[in-house]
Amino acid sequence: MWTPNTDHKIRIKRAQMLQAIRLFFYVKEVLEVETPALSQAANTDPFIDSIKCDSTRYLHTSPEYPMKRLLAAGSGDIYQICKVWRASESGTKHNPEFTLLEWYRVGFSYQQLMKEVSDLLLELTPALEKPTKFVSYAQLFLEKFSINPHISCKEDLIRCVNQEIPSLDTHDLNQQALLDALLTHCIEPELDPDCLTFVFDYPASQSALAQLRKEESYFVAERFEVYLGNLELGNGYQEETDAKRNREILESENQTRIALGLDSLPLDQLFLEACDSGIPISSGVAIGLDRVLMGITGEKSIQKVINFPWDKA
Repeated sequence: MWTPNTDHKIRIKRAQMLQAIRLFFYVKEVLEVETPALSQAANTDPFIDSIKCDSTRYLHTSPEYPMKRLLAAGSGDIYQICKVWRASESGTKHNPEFTLLEWYRVGFSYQQLMKEVSDLLLELTPALEKPTKFVSYAQLFLEKFSINPHISCKEDLIRCVNQEIPSLDTHDLNQQALLDALLTHCIEPELDPDCLTFVFDYPASQSALAQLRKEESYFVAERFEVYLGNLELGNGYQEETDAKRNREILESENQTRIALGLDSLPLDQLFLEACDSGIPISSGVAIGLDRVLMGITGEKSIQKVINFPWDKA
């Protein structure tokens, strides 16, 4: 049918949400910017599928790389609200085309950014009366399974998964996939439904472009994810500014893609040139606004808060 999936109340709520976000950043003197939706490069993350438009361009999965180029050019604090695209993502929590809020704060620690994210989300979802919770990734696993995810061996994780999720075949799962299974199947469903929860300090294997910090005999990734109940809203990093490591990460992701039987993808050389030029110490975060709108309205499906989702686009 040609009709939208939303009613007019939802459309008003979306407009109010966008207005509130822009006012929030206006007061804080964070500059709104725009960057291209089409890129010569693709996202090399093996678990995110870019949509290819033609022989030279991909729809972006995030404005991260061009926004970091702006940081390298001296933009200072910036934010962007834009459409992004990820193939093969559809369901009650996913739509291949969705609205993303991404922002970067120069000189901020990721702890400072978590506080700012909490401030914004509490403004947008005033019905939440419980205080925000902040808990480390390790604390969640220690409390639930009595294991330290940063040092547990693969065999221990397999035993834990077999005990907690007996229906899951662990034969082809690596260490990260085992941790992900325990997080999504056993921990996320038990997060407090009536408040925001920030999970921080992830295993080094899940660092993406976040900085690493030495803890005793292991490293942790200085990144966080924020949830409303068990609904993940977004993730943030203490941004990696070392040019060599950023290049190594993207190249390593391409190697992982090849090992998984996926195509190797072109690296964003312009982003890497910006890294060589120098990205300032900063923290950044990306928030899925359609999911935030689900939290504001109480809708259980993302398809109900997007006027024309993928099957009607």
